[in-house]
Amino acid sequence: MTGPSHTSDPDDLYERIQAAATVVRSRIGARAPQVALILGSGLGGFAERLEDAVAIDYPELPGFPQSTVHGHAGRLVVGTRKGATCVAMKGRVHLYEGHDARAVSFPARVLVALGARVVIVTNAAGGLRPEWAPGTLMLIRDHIDMLRDHPLRGANDDRLGPRFPDMTTAYTPALRALVKDVAHAQGIHLEEGVYVAMPGPTYETPAEVRMLQIIGADATGMSTVPEVVVARHMGARVIGISCITNKAAGITGEALSHEEVTETAARVRSTFEGLLDGILAALVERKELG
Repeated sequence: MTGPSHTSDPDDLYERIQAAATVVRSRIGARAPQVALILGSGLGGFAERLEDAVAIDYPELPGFPQSTVHGHAGRLVVGTRKGATCVAMKGRVHLYEGHDARAVSFPARVLVALGARVVIVTNAAGGLRPEWAPGTLMLIRDHIDMLRDHPLRGANDDRLGPRFPDMTTAYTPALRALVKDVAHAQGIHLEEGVYVAMPGPTYETPAEVRMLQIIGADATGMSTVPEVVVARHMGARVIGISCITNKAAGITGEALSHEEVTETAARVRSTFEGLLDGILAALVERKELG
């Protein structure tokens, strides 16, 4: 005899998602977000561009984990931009802060539950390609998960998605083509590649970097994959963009630092935000938000 298809955990994930979404709806009224933006290290400033915005600090949202990392403000912002209703996460949490993958991905689930059908995930990443200079933007084509934890581990709740979701097109091909069109129109040099998620908080060793290059990764970071997995689990489409903020360990022989990450992200901020504006406008124009 089989048990119920949804989780038997007394801390019911589905109900916790709905509780957090209810708080957001009580603050934003009838607006239903069409696009979710998860903004990584040093890239959260785009949330300030949203018009008619309502900001909610993460501590006000039940179940939202709190970020402890400089460059991650910990604030949810709902507003409009280029004709799209957006909900933006200004900062995220990571496994290395002590959270498990279910907690790290919980905010992304709330964004999709609010109505977002397109999720744009951004991050700061180390470049594994020696020819890529810091400041390069990379459109994520695919990812490799090395995090040692998984947001779908445990009982599945069919109200959220299938037990075994397909990840063949985790980063929606049609939306990747849209991003490339926008970058070309704006004269932005945009690379495309594979992102690998590592647990951190240490940066990779030179030996690990060589391993990651061998297995086909082009950029490495400590985030993104859990959010992408749950967004796809819940049926949303995904765009992923990395800002290559430094060359990975061993490529230049220089020591790595978080200051370099945030400084490079700040340097390319205007280009990056212009690209996001163009993507939102194209999503609206091409009717990709229905």
